Amino acid sequence: MTKHASIQTNIPGPKASDLLERRHRIVPDAVSYGLPTFAEKAEGAKITDVDGNTFIDFAGAIGTINVGHCHPTVKQALHDQVDQYIHTGFNVMMYEPYVELAEKLADLAPGAHDKKVLLQNSGAEAVENAVKIARKYTGRQAIVTFENAFHGRTLMTMSMTSKVKPYKFGFGPFAPEVYKAPFPYPYRKPEAMSEEEYCEHSIEEFKKFFLTEVAPETIAAVVMEPVQGEGGFIVPDPRFVQAVKVLCEEHGILFVADEIQTGFGRTGKYFAIDHSDVVPDLITVSKSLGAGTPISGVIGRSEVMDASGPGELGGTYSGNPLGCRAAIAAIDVIENEGLNERADKIGEIVKERFYRLSENLDCIGEVRGLGAMIAIEMVENRETKTPDKLLTQKIIAEAQRNGLLVLGAGLYGNVIRFLMPLVITDEELEEGLDLLEKAMKNCYEPQHV
Repeated sequence: MTKHASIQTNIPGPKASDLLERRHRIVPDAVSYGLPTFAEKAEGAKITDVDGNTFIDFAGAIGTINVGHCHPTVKQALHDQVDQYIHTGFNVMMYEPYVELAEKLADLAPGAHDKKVLLQNSGAEAVENAVKIARKYTGRQAIVTFENAFHGRTLMTMSMTSKVKPYKFGFGPFAPEVYKAPFPYPYRKPEAMSEEEYCEHSIEEFKKFFLTEVAPETIAAVVMEPVQGEGGFIVPDPRFVQAVKVLCEEHGILFVADEIQTGFGRTGKYFAIDHSDVVPDLITVSKSLGAGTPISGVIGRSEVMDASGPGELGGTYSGNPLGCRAAIAAIDVIENEGLNERADKIGEIVKERFYRLSENLDCIGEVRGLGAMIAIEMVENRETKTPDKLLTQKIIAEAQRNGLLVLGAGLYGNVIRFLMPLVITDEELEEGLDLLEKAMKNCYEPQHV
């Protein structure tokens, strides 16, 4: 079998070392990096660095490359657009790609109601605008998010985010009228509760939240990730999601699905919220929508989106033509290459591998996820479920040294998550899983000899 990962030098190699020195002189240390090297080229599910080392990519630029690096269809769309114009400012001189992408997103989004679409630049900007839109429509101010949530790094989205370090520590004061409701974490439910009992308990806790934290008649929107991303790929019971939506409807609260990391094939559907059979009022999108270009959006009910007046929404680069063209091409790739179905297959392969491995490695607490949005929670042992952040870090570092790009996540920093491009070949996938399995055994078993 052909080896797809190829490590020729120490990491960093000589060229990367020179660049790393330059980087530390000019770029703030607060801008973190997972691997001390620099990309030279990328294609599909592989990245080659400046020293000729090739890595299998299970990180996908933090979930932005579902259609793969430099997909020919996306590249051609970008080249064609550059030959026409790069940017005119949609608020100054409009352009068709914005309208075409908006039409596609409205058609794909769940619900038979009339929809309109606002395009922006980044995921955080989409969430910020969803908050603005919800407040304008409802005339209310309060925003509810959930424990373990991540929504961005701007002031508002940082306020909505749950994890303190590294996202919020020392950056206050935060935006007012943001409240965090309890969110189910099935792996860490009380042992005495069944899954059904725990789901009912979580629903009751959410209802209680309206009594103890914030009055429902003051809430503009509840913002939920259908699968929590940075929180550790936590999948709520669909009944919980449905109950939250029903409560929102009862109290005139907008339900916002944050699909920035979960959308466009990652969970086996265009939108992860479809797994819960819930129709949101607003949906935020970004990341893999743009196949590596900056683009984001808010999809919403027409009457909600039209509550804001002329000039109240927009931005200089919002919905720029290059991002629009890349996104249109990416949606075509997902459809034409069956990447939603491919995500389900990838998920089956990954889960089967680590279910089997967990029989011998007590550090694998849980394997969970939807489609190809899979995570492994690492613990000291399955009896105590004590999070093992240090072991997780060692495994990731070992895997990266041997040619696999992979990321951590989770409130406790003890989750290994998979965000590989959905165009990854079976050979690349199996080799990447082999590298991760080897790293797990090398890092865990010596501690338990």
